[in-house]
Amino acid sequence: MALMDFIKKQFIDIIQCVEDDEEIMAWRFPMQDFEIQYGASLTVRESQMAVFVNEGQIADVFGPGRYKLTTQTLPVLTYLRNWDKLFESPFKSDVYFFSARQRLDRKWGTSNPVTVRDAEFGAVRLRAFGIYSYHLVDPKLFHTTISGTLAQYTTEQLESQLKNTVAGYIATLFGETGVPFLDMAANQDAFGKALAEKITPVFAGFGLALDNFVLQNISLPEELEKALDARISMGVVGDLSRFTQFQVASSIPLAAQNEGGAAGAGIGIGAGISLGQVMGQAMQAATQVAPAAAAASGTPAAPPAAAVQTPAADGAMTGDDIATTLEKLYALVGKGILTQAEFDAKKTALLQKLG
Repeated sequence: MALMDFIKKQFIDIIQCVEDDEEIMAWRFPMQDFEIQYGASLTVRESQMAVFVNEGQIADVFGPGRYKLTTQTLPVLTYLRNWDKLFESPFKSDVYFFSARQRLDRKWGTSNPVTVRDAEFGAVRLRAFGIYSYHLVDPKLFHTTISGTLAQYTTEQLESQLKNTVAGYIATLFGETGVPFLDMAANQDAFGKALAEKITPVFAGFGLALDNFVLQNISLPEELEKALDARISMGVVGDLSRFTQFQVASSIPLAAQNEGGAAGAGIGIGAGISLGQVMGQAMQAATQVAPAAAAASGTPAAPPAAAVQTPAADGAMTGDDIATTLEKLYALVGKGILTQAEFDAKKTALLQKLG
């Protein structure tokens, strides 16, 4: 009885693969010293493919289904082995199963910044990242170029190569387009499509189909982002004198709620307005330098623009006057005599007098 059990174990009559690890892409059926029984059952599940390999040479390929292994279902192996029509003996062959499931949400990115020439900033270093998905379509090509005779091959082993391939095309793509960095966000979708077109043939060379590719973000390294933020901030501020006056005037209601109340707000706005006046006076002094220099050299000066009058010179309210007035008006808001809207209108009218 023990001898018969031993003999039976030498033959395989059911060949199948139950995937217990979703990251396995190729798996070799364990043959050891066993032989495949003629007429054995081969089960290939959905999203799987099976390949018979005879002495290192790929023979028959099977898609999803259940097959009875005979000379009719193994035509290539039959040819390679020179089996006759009456062949019914057990045989040896390596059998590999391949997973054709779609691999979703695979992340890629530049491990190091890529240096490109930018039309506006000169040489800049860019980072990019995104996601992609793919699936196996050609098990014969995948076996000969990637997985080989390994007992199993996983996505982890493969995707390092795929990610580096994608990153390698980033510099080429950005260099070819010549799009400035500030315009790249608007062209991000087009960049993603162009990059997908470049790497699709690479995936096909591995026996894979690129199903989806997304370029999610293009960015600068942290130190360059800080420099760009500073540049953008200066452009947004524009007239520093008016910007300072606006900030201080807008802070009056908040300052009045804190310690010091409206008096503190008055001090703040007085300081802000004074700063704006100092800057205005500096600009006025600068306009007077040119006529003086022209008179010293004997060169007629151009007609001066309208003189910049300080509030005190033309009878207008001074910064301290406006601060005091706003303080009193805001106190009336607290007492319910003025509404907030009326106060805001009066504040706007008073600040316009500073212009």
